[in-house]
Amino acid sequence: MSATVTSKGQVTIPKPVRDLLGIEPGTRVDFRRTPQGQIILVRADPAPPSRFAKLRGHAGKGLSTDAIMALTRGDS
Repeated sequence: MSATVTSKGQVTIPKPVRDLLGIEPGTRVDFRRTPQGQIILVRADPAPPSRFAKLRGHAGKGLSTDAIMALTRGDS
């Protein structure tokens, strides 16, 4: 992938790269130089948790494992 530098020195990061790194407006990025002289782009801030991470561990308040299993099985 390639991009063109504007007269202001700005570059649009290609969408597949933004998606891969989870870059959204306001995300900070770093440019790092490798020992071989290449420049790489990395996220400067930690990636936000996945949308499923917020739901992990939440089966509902007040229900025990046995109650959840009974509901799942259709037991009365």
